This record gives sequence, structure tokens and C-alpha cells, in this order.
Amino acid sequence: MLSRRNPQLNANGELVHLLSIEGLPRAVLTHILDTAGSFLSVNDREVKKVPLLRGKSVFNLFFENSTRTRTTFEIAAKRLSADVLNLDIARSSTAKGESLLDTIANLSAMHADLFVVRHSESGAPHLIARHCAPHVHVINAGDGRHAHPTQGLLDMYTIRHYKRDFSNLTVAVVGDIVHSRVARSDIHALTTLGVPEIRAVGPKTLVPGDLREMGVRVCHDMAEGVRDADVIIMLRLQNERMSGAMLPSAGEFFKNFGLTPEKLALARPDAIVMHPGPINRGVEIDSAVADGRQSVILPQVTFGIAVRMAVMSIVAGG
Repeated sequence: MLSRRNPQLNANGELVHLLSIEGLPRAVLTHILDTAGSFLSVNDREVKKVPLLRGKSVFNLFFENSTRTRTTFEIAAKRLSADVLNLDIARSSTAKGESLLDTIANLSAMHADLFVVRHSESGAPHLIARHCAPHVHVINAGDGRHAHPTQGLLDMYTIRHYKRDFSNLTVAVVGDIVHSRVARSDIHALTTLGVPEIRAVGPKTLVPGDLREMGVRVCHDMAEGVRDADVIIMLRLQNERMSGAMLPSAGEFFKNFGLTPEKLALARPDAIVMHPGPINRGVEIDSAVADGRQSVILPQVTFGIAVRMAVMSIVAGG
């Protein structure tokens, strides 16, 4: 029986779906991060496998393209010894007019155990979680502008890895926040984990005003936003999700909000620079920063596999 308060948790408060970071207790987030830490060593083994999901079937349902996220989920599932099926949903059932729930019902009948869902419509993974069979678990791999919980969790893992503790940090999230599901997930996670100073940095057209109600400091000046920051999370410009003239040009954005060595120098000397990828060099971030000593963009990818292993093992390992 699922909790009325949070459809992601069962009656015992255990995670059965991962749909959003919003509303999850700190203990659940910490459990995922701790579990991910135990999986990092799997990457160093000659045989990169553990048997936790042997006999389970993981269906990657990507209604929206994302090679990077789908690949890391596939690697994570295979390292847990699951059987993995990648379905090109956009070109098959939905293109033929089949409804989302009909697709899910048919796939459930194929004895799926876990659906990893990416969809352009906000709320689609929640809808699937409400209507799938009781034994099926759902992980949101990104839905519309709403949430990208595993990216948020791997970002938190990265921060904890380099900074150890959340309680004294200043974290700046920079760029197109209004269209970014990553920003939403990061901000909810940072808030839950007790980060005292969260800054949303970007032009007025790309930073939602309601963030102040969450205790987030909104900055429309890059220097103010990154000064003395411990962590800078740069966001990709979401061109495919923009409508209307929200930006004068990519060049203008880079001039005002792109992360250059000069702007990075305003942050703390040991500040780390993060980006969910794929990066737009010369738009959000200068190559000298992306490839520099303070960048942890590639370690984020490595940590992402361990975090996705952790989430899948927790929701489907019972």
C-alpha cells in the first residue's frame, strides 16, 4: 500500500518509486547517497557486476531522446545483473496512436519489474506509477520541466564527495532555471540536505520569482551570484524548451552569465564547478573552466552510474 502523502513511499516509508526529490525525507536521500558510495568500487572490479537485480527486467522507456541518461541507466542496470530492454517508444506504439497507459499495460504484461521513464510531459512518470501493476517500480529519468531526480541525486553525491558536509555551503545554480528540471531537483535536494545558502543566478527572464519563497537567494548579477560560492552548478541552455525571445543571443548570455576564469576567481579558491551535460562551450561555460582543475563534470558522470545503481537496487531489490 502506497502512502497517501507521498506516492513514492510505501506504508513503512520505504522508497518504491523515484518520481521527484520534492517531498522525500532527508533520511531517504542520505540512504541513496550512502548506498551509491558502496557501489563506486564496482567500477574498479575486473567483473563489474553484482547480483542484486538478477532475474529482474528493467525497461528503459524514453519517450524523449537522451543518449547520455539512457546509457548510464543501462550500464547501471547491467552492473546490477538485471535484464535490460531499451524501447524506442517514440517511433513505435505512441506513434501508432496507442495511449501511454495502454503501452504501460502491455509492457507490464511482459513481466517488467522496473520502468525507467523519460517523457516531455511533466507528470508522466507519476501517471505511470499510479496505474502500473503493484510489483512494478518507476524511476523518473526526466519529465518536462518538472524533475530529474537521479541527476539531482548524483549532483548531491558529487557535492558530498568533494565537500563532505552540506551544512556550511554556499551553492550557486546558474543559467536557465525556469526551463530546467535539473535546477528544480537540485534546489529541492539542497534544501532538504540543509544547505544554508542557495543562490539562483540568471537573467530575469530565466529565473522564476517564486524561488524566494523556498529560501533561495535570487541574483541577476553573475558576480554577486558566484562570489564566495563553494559550489557552482552551471545549467545547459534549454533551447528546445524555450519559447519566445527570452534571450537576446547566446553570445550575450555568455558575456553576462557564462562561467569564465575571471568570474570563477570570485568564488572560493577550492570551489567546484558542475554541469549536468552536455555542455555548450562558449555559451554557459568557457573551455578553460570546463577542462580546468576545479571542474568535476566528468566525475559527475562516473558518480551518476553508482547513484542510478543505488536507486534501482533500493526500489526494486526487495
